[in-house]
Amino acid sequence: MRKVRAGIIGFGHMHVNDVAAHYAEHPQVEWVACADTVPFRPEMRDAPYTRVWNMQHALRDLGVPKAYSDYHEMLEKETFDLIIVQSEVVQHPAIVEACAAVGASVCVEKPMANTLPNALRMVRACKAAGTTMIVNWPLTWSTVARKAKELLDDGVIGRVLEVKWRSGHTGPLGPGAAHDGVSEVAAPMTGPERGATWWHQADMGGGAMLDYCCYGAMVARWYIGEQAVAALGMKANLNSHWGDADDNAAMLVRFPGAIALLEGTWTTWDHGVPTGPIVYGTTGTMVADRKGADQVVRVERGHGQTEIYVPDPLPAGRDGVAAEIVHHLETGEPVHQTLEMMFNLEAMAILDAGVRSAATGRLEVVDSATWSIG
Repeated sequence: MRKVRAGIIGFGHMHVNDVAAHYAEHPQVEWVACADTVPFRPEMRDAPYTRVWNMQHALRDLGVPKAYSDYHEMLEKETFDLIIVQSEVVQHPAIVEACAAVGASVCVEKPMANTLPNALRMVRACKAAGTTMIVNWPLTWSTVARKAKELLDDGVIGRVLEVKWRSGHTGPLGPGAAHDGVSEVAAPMTGPERGATWWHQADMGGGAMLDYCCYGAMVARWYIGEQAVAALGMKANLNSHWGDADDNAAMLVRFPGAIALLEGTWTTWDHGVPTGPIVYGTTGTMVADRKGADQVVRVERGHGQTEIYVPDPLPAGRDGVAAEIVHHLETGEPVHQTLEMMFNLEAMAILDAGVRSAATGRLEVVDSATWSIG
């Protein structure tokens, strides 16, 4: 088994802790080095899950041997097969272009980019270099989400008419913030301290719409199985006025034969009801649900008719983001659809239309004029 020489660029997204842990545990991954991006505005505090703390965690606990102050220097001096990109969303395009220029494949944190034009920059760079780009979605590794897709493809609830998605919490650095990959709980940060992070800065790609409606855009495209045609978006800063990014958002998306309702929030302590995905079809309703401690897919037919489906385990040797891309780099086999670059370009086009709509107040067309790039 050949080694995969890996590095990290960007520690602004706290998912780096979980993602890097998966790579650290993989026997074929060999850490080379890491580097953070330079924040456009300085942060006020190095609390758990902020960028300085995240880098220290990688160096101290996950076996990354050294850090560079400039990722361009790192790419010049070191050789990589793969770079994990966990920066502010707005810096994704420049990083991916730099990695492609040295022949390194990339694992980019969701959302793919802050705009469709920036996503296209990333795709063009990887296509020109012949490198692989995957987009990391934690939902990819949900057995219940995969089971739901399988059942939908089998026609268990007929033709899909609507997908509903709601997700969120009290903010990425909000009260009681805790994230996979780290056992430590973040000490409460003040509003101004959170506002100094990129998460609450709209021009950095922060905000609940990009953070959480991106999931909905991906899930809706995946489950419905066709590209959307238009989106209506709305977002607001309701309780985070120390930053200018939205903390609540919603999108209504039109597909040729279905619709999707996508919600994202940074102000919710508990959702109160099943958040989904919930899928409404011509012959039933499907809910990604919990039955005790277990996740199941529940199908309701009405009149008390309920069916429960237990998800299958993830495929052996392809049960996480590190295993999936190492398998791909070794064998050339395609990665899971939700990770694949061109699929994610379509999901990004949906999200982009919702973002544009929130700015214009109009229904915006999902851009499909660029698919000739494929």
